[in-house]
Amino acid sequence: MKKHIKYTACIMMGAAMLALSACKKFIEEELVTTLTEDYYKTDNGLEDLVKSAYQPLQWKFTGEQSYCMYNFGTDEFREGDQFNNVRYNDYDANLNANDAFVNGLWINNYSGIRRCNQGIELIGKYDNPASKVLGTAAQKNLRIAELKALRAFYYFQLVQQLGGVPLVTSVPVEPQYEFPRASVEQVYNQVMTDFKDAANALPWRYTGTDRGRATKAMAFHFMAKAYLTRGSAVTDKRGQKATDMDSAIYYANEVIVNSGHALEADYGNLFNAAYPDGVIPQLGENGSAPLSSKAKIDANNASNEIIFAAQFSSNLNLAGTNNQTHLFYPGQYDAGMPGMTRDFFNGRPFRRLRPTDYAIDVFDKINDSRFFKTFQTVYYRNVASNTGLPVWTAANAPSPSLVGKPRVGIGDTAALFIVNPVDRPLLTSQLSAMRYNVVYARNKQAAVGGPITTDFSNNKYLAMWKFSDPVRLTNTNNEARGIRNGTFARLGETYLIIAEAYGRKGDYASALTYVNALRNRAAYKANEARSPQIWLYLGGPNGLAATAATNLATTSLFTTNAASELYPTTVTSTPDRFIHFMLNERTRELCGEFYRWEDLVRTETLYDRTKLYNADISPSFAPFHKLRPIPYLQMIAQTVNGNPMSAADMAAYQNPGY
Repeated sequence: MKKHIKYTACIMMGAAMLALSACKKFIEEELVTTLTEDYYKTDNGLEDLVKSAYQPLQWKFTGEQSYCMYNFGTDEFREGDQFNNVRYNDYDANLNANDAFVNGLWINNYSGIRRCNQGIELIGKYDNPASKVLGTAAQKNLRIAELKALRAFYYFQLVQQLGGVPLVTSVPVEPQYEFPRASVEQVYNQVMTDFKDAANALPWRYTGTDRGRATKAMAFHFMAKAYLTRGSAVTDKRGQKATDMDSAIYYANEVIVNSGHALEADYGNLFNAAYPDGVIPQLGENGSAPLSSKAKIDANNASNEIIFAAQFSSNLNLAGTNNQTHLFYPGQYDAGMPGMTRDFFNGRPFRRLRPTDYAIDVFDKINDSRFFKTFQTVYYRNVASNTGLPVWTAANAPSPSLVGKPRVGIGDTAALFIVNPVDRPLLTSQLSAMRYNVVYARNKQAAVGGPITTDFSNNKYLAMWKFSDPVRLTNTNNEARGIRNGTFARLGETYLIIAEAYGRKGDYASALTYVNALRNRAAYKANEARSPQIWLYLGGPNGLAATAATNLATTSLFTTNAASELYPTTVTSTPDRFIHFMLNERTRELCGEFYRWEDLVRTETLYDRTKLYNADISPSFAPFHKLRPIPYLQMIAQTVNGNPMSAADMAAYQNPGY
């Protein structure tokens, strides 16, 4: 959908006002501020209206709301040393109804809903048999289906964060100021209805210029996820039904079997624009500083595993704030690491969040390639000057010819993060003898049997590089505007949805079929390059054998208290352990991909797991934080029985605890 879609920013009169001025996704853009409703009685106007309904998708990825609302305050991530918006990780009193991100969530999703409602109504009334794009019932139904899928998606985003919200499914004839909250059950019913209606008219997927539009695969994936979410409730009231898991299985299976989407052969293919091109130079030689390419980002964006994503333009003239998620995960590689300076490849290190111990420990680093394809453990020298860098001496040079030369040439390993477990601490003498400019050991000790300490800190940590964007819009180190698309759904998650649904029914054999499809993909293939840490520091074999057989899951991982699964001590039954096992599998596959807060809320484990695994949580964290506050600015804009909301009205409208 990127190449031939034109967004039109327009202002319509009266209650049907649309504000589309932020639409900058596609290659062509027209800014029109003097249009009337008559424009939406034309082919171009209606097509532009449909396209404008996609623009609010971008909001999630364009700022700090991304990690705050979806990764902070969970078991996977804690604060770096330049943390902003700490209220989302600590759950302190500053997370309240005046919060800008919660207000942004409301505004953007309802902006999308408003555009969908407008388009559904106007296209339904449009009568122009001569039209080449909307002249037939099938053509009109296709566009209406897109809008219903988007409307369902926007409501699904709202209900997961806020609970029950106002249901608005038509365009008001007169100005409307009273918007009572629907129940969570009613919102889910609307979500299911819209997705089902949409799927009847949508194609399984698009390729080429229409990629990015809503599809049947998108609708079915989110139907499966919505049924799983509704049916996961035990104490929450979401309108859950006994058939929810069967429905989740059906729709997820349809996507897996019939959509034409496929898993990438290599997990790293989803993110490999973050991985450097080139080879490490020989000792005493210089290579080149790490680089990547736009072609690799384009390939990541075009992956057939991706089912639905917010589209971002690489055209400088059309781009807005663009995808900025690459900013938040890098640590401070540009200070305190000899041989390293800020560069385009490693990115702009905002140092907002770092992985928890849980997020590091839950991976099988020997057999499962996803750990080293998720976290950056090596930094390659990018400084041209040798001044001040460690050099080989006669006492430590492997060859006399190296004496006086830098121990690390350009493009060689300047800094290494060693992820050795606590039962394999390294001696400080071993670390100081390494040739790298600087080494950060996760566990070290001055003498055997002595106290174990760590080099990992709140600014020197494992950076997640899934969202690294080593190209971006302009070739400057501080450019914030990335060109990666923002993924909402990929087939890897569909496999996890169906696996969890089967397991919740007690069919663990079927559940493991889908879990192991992902584990088989994640296993190292024979002769696949892998980190030497595996045999040097982790106790793994020194070789390049395949690891598929040793990476498969069995029921023993959740029928017993398997040490690898890090189960909370309060989790003692097989059904409960299975839910936590699936949360572990979601971390291994989806770590950092903006699902975690909603996953923990969905499984009713947010409070217990976050308290257990996130060391930054404040005493004010409470079970009511499973919902965000209703924005104050939205309440003061409403009325009750024709009168402005009173304090009592607002208290009744607000979520508990705020």
